[in-house]
Amino acid sequence: MVGITNKIMLAEMRRQQKLSQSIVDGQTAISTGITLTKPSDNALAWVQVSDIGRAQAQQAAWKANVSYGTSRSANAESNLSEIDNLLTRAQELMTSARNGSLNDNGRAAITQEMTTIRTTINELLNEKDYQGVSVFDDGQSVLVPVSRGLNLAVVGTKQEVSEGIDFNGTTMSIDDMLGQAIAAVQSGTDADLATSVDAVQIAQSHIAVEQAKQGVRSDRLEVVGTRLTDVGIDLTERRADLESTDLQEVISRVQAQLLQLDAAQSAYARINQQTLFDLIK
Repeated sequence: MVGITNKIMLAEMRRQQKLSQSIVDGQTAISTGITLTKPSDNALAWVQVSDIGRAQAQQAAWKANVSYGTSRSANAESNLSEIDNLLTRAQELMTSARNGSLNDNGRAAITQEMTTIRTTINELLNEKDYQGVSVFDDGQSVLVPVSRGLNLAVVGTKQEVSEGIDFNGTTMSIDDMLGQAIAAVQSGTDADLATSVDAVQIAQSHIAVEQAKQGVRSDRLEVVGTRLTDVGIDLTERRADLESTDLQEVISRVQAQLLQLDAAQSAYARINQQTLFDLIK
């Protein structure tokens, strides 16, 4: 009889401990707003939340790549714009150089400024950012993963930007064209100057095309970034629906459990006060 009674008492203690833990879990859920804290709370929801968590981590990596790509794209656009401005100035200088009244000092000044333009453009083409990453890729564009199965070239290459330009059937680079223009200024030959004016105009037209191409890259990055943001919001909402606390339901349950625990503890206390003779009556 005593053994049976002890087993009953132990079972009751375990029941009360379990009820107390459930109350604590409920109170934690109310204070944190999160109900799902372990697999046993809801196995199916736990699996779904785990899947969403992995998806969110992947989304975060893709968004970081888009941010990186956007930064590089912005640098490329800025440098292309500066190159375009420099070539505009080069056209003005070359047109001035064709002025028949230009003296030696004037030609020397134009030569000096054209040389500076040439140097600056080369610096812009080979510039690196604060992390040591080239503004323009070399040889082949680096593909950046921004979504499942989608890798984007975020900037053009130095070769695409400045080389392979067709001028009257001859393939030239911007540096070649500017070098030719400087030589034409120094020689003062009108035919050479006229040819160089045309070459610089072709170079600027080429840069305008590269600016348009870079704009397309930037727009695509923006579209992908917006889509990733939208997906991220959806994932966050889905996760919140699975994890968040239904306050009305949890508060009601905790209140009921508190009443159950209070009644159980009162009954347990009364039973503990009974003697062996009371139990065997």
